[in-house]
Formats: sequence, C-alpha cells, structure tokens
Amino acid sequence: MVNQNPKKGHLLIAEPSILGDVSFNRSVILLADHNEEGSIGFILNKPLDYTINDLIPEIEGSFKIYNGGPVEQDNLYFIHKIPELIPNSIEISHGIYWGGDFKKVTQLINDKALNNNDIRFFLGYTGWENKQLANELLSNAWIVAANIYKKSIIEKNDVSFWKEKMLELGGEYSIWSNAPEDPSYN
Repeated sequence: MVNQNPKKGHLLIAEPSILGDVSFNRSVILLADHNEEGSIGFILNKPLDYTINDLIPEIEGSFKIYNGGPVEQDNLYFIHKIPELIPNSIEISHGIYWGGDFKKVTQLINDKALNNNDIRFFLGYTGWENKQLANELLSNAWIVAANIYKKSIIEKNDVSFWKEKMLELGGEYSIWSNAPEDPSYN
C-alpha cells in the first residue's frame, strides 16, 4: 500500500510531522499529474463553506467546494468519473478524470444530470516543481499510497479521511489518528 515512488493517481497522505502546516495539516491529496517537470494534486478532505452556486450563481446546484491547495485559489478545478458526458477530460487513472468542457458541466448540473458522486470541485490546487515533491518525501512530509478506492475516491468526502488513512497504516500512525488537530489543545 505504501511506497515512495509517487505516480499520477496515487494519494499523498500528510505525515503527522507537518501538523503545524496551515495548508497541508491532515491532508489527503490525489495526484492528478506527476512527471519530470513537477506534480499537481487536489486536497480531497478540506471542504470549504461554499457551494458551486455561491461561486457561479447561474449554476443551479449545491455541489460543495473543496480547498484543492494553496496555488491559484481564485480558479475553480474539478475531477470526475463521467468522461462520456464531459468532453476534453484528461484521465488521471482508474476512471478518474480531470477537467473538461465547463459549459457542458454547467448544463449537466442545471439539467440535474450530475450528482455529488460524479464530480468534485476545488478552489486552487497543490503544486510542486521538479524535484520539490521528491525532497519533501525525503524529509518525511508525505506518505505515498496507491488509490485503493479507484474512481470512487470522489465519494470520499469526509474530513476524517486522514484519520482513516492513519488507522489503516497502523503502528505509530494509529496513535496520531487521535491526536488533536492543534497540538496546543493537548
């Protein structure tokens, strides 16, 4: 389950050692791209207090918006598992797709042809330049794990996802799963 060779479609699980990091504390990230130029991902377990309708009033839906990461937080991104309905999508892996024709997405939402298990929206993304992620892995900031959920990862929308992953890892990680989010509460 755990390795140190990230690939497109893998998960990055924040190590407990980065507890003080505002952006990545207790994050689980889906790597949407990983190559020699760098890496891009979306934080899966950080819902915001917005819906798609709050950001784009002409969209008549209540899809929750997630904090995708600290880069370009004024841009909306999405992943989905319905490439047959959304043209120009890019496959990440295991039937998960990134982006596509946003006008078509708007139409599908307004026609009530999509549900929360089909698509996930993010403000911003997480990005690493060439070798930056490799250096963070060497400093034990992340655990790399295969995406065992495949395309149903979109349905993993619980803020306790990080805790669930810690418990799966077992050992000392199990202990960290119950630690307070802010260590000063101890």
